[in-house]
Amino acid sequence: MPARATDGRRAAVLGSPIAHSLSPALHRAAYAELGLQGWTYDRFDVDEEALPGFLERLGPEWAGLSLTMPLKRAVIPLLDGISGTAASVDAVNTVVLHQDGRRTGDNTDIPGMVAALREHGIEKAESAAILGAGATASSALAALARICTGEVVAYVRSEARAAEMRQWGERLGVAVRTADWSDAAEALRAPLVIATTPAGTTDALSGAVPERPATLFDVLYEPWPTELAARWSAHGGAVVGGLDLLVHQAVLQVEQMTGCASAPLGAMRQAGEDALAAR
Repeated sequence: MPARATDGRRAAVLGSPIAHSLSPALHRAAYAELGLQGWTYDRFDVDEEALPGFLERLGPEWAGLSLTMPLKRAVIPLLDGISGTAASVDAVNTVVLHQDGRRTGDNTDIPGMVAALREHGIEKAESAAILGAGATASSALAALARICTGEVVAYVRSEARAAEMRQWGERLGVAVRTADWSDAAEALRAPLVIATTPAGTTDALSGAVPERPATLFDVLYEPWPTELAARWSAHGGAVVGGLDLLVHQAVLQVEQMTGCASAPLGAMRQAGEDALAAR
C-alpha cells in the first residue's frame, strides 16, 4: 500500500447545498474495502465566500477534497496547479492536498463519463446529442472529445447558451452544432444522447422516444429513473445513469487522494444504491 495511505487521513466533499451528497457513502465504502482504518470522509456546507478560509484552516492530516457547485471554478485561483483535464473546462471537482503543502486540482467528471460509457460497451460514437448547456454539458463535450468521431448537436433554450456551447466546442476540438430546445425530440434519434438538464426538464420528451433507441446517458441519479430513462429502457435502449457517473468519478478521486492503485467500484456502487434506497 502506498505510504500516503498507511495512516489515518481526512477528506470531505464541499459545496452549498451539500446535505444531499452521496459522496460520503461512496468514499467511506472505499476506505472500508481498502482497509484504510482511521480514514474519514465528511461533508461541509461551504460557499464561494467561505472557501478560502476553509482551505487555509486545513491541517496536514487532510488528504483531499471533492467539490460540487458552486466551487468548481472558484477554487482554481486558490490552487498551486490544475490538470489539463480540469483546465479544458475551467472546472475542478477534485483537490489533492499533498504532504508538502501543495494543493492540486483535477476534474474526474470527464474521465468518469468516459468510463461509465465504456462500462456499458460504448467506446466510440459516430455522432451525439446533448440536452442542455450548463456546466455538466461542457464536461459532456469534453468527454465526447475523447470518443465521438462526428458532429455533436446541443439542444439549448437561448442563443446565449448556444454561443457558449459553440465556444466550448471550438476550445475542446469538437464539431458542435446548436439547435433550439423546441426541437429537442430530434435529439433522441442520435446514436448517443447525453441529458444534462435538471430534474423534470426532459419529462416532456419521454413520449418522443423512438421505437428502437440507441444509448441514453442521463446524468441525474435522483429521482431515478427519470421519465425519459424509464421510457428509453422500456423501448429496449441502453441507459447509463447518474449513479454510474458519480461512482466512476469517485473511484478516480479515491485513487488520487489515497494513492491506492485501484478503488473498489462494486462496493462503492452498492453503497450509493443503498444510500439512495434509504431516502
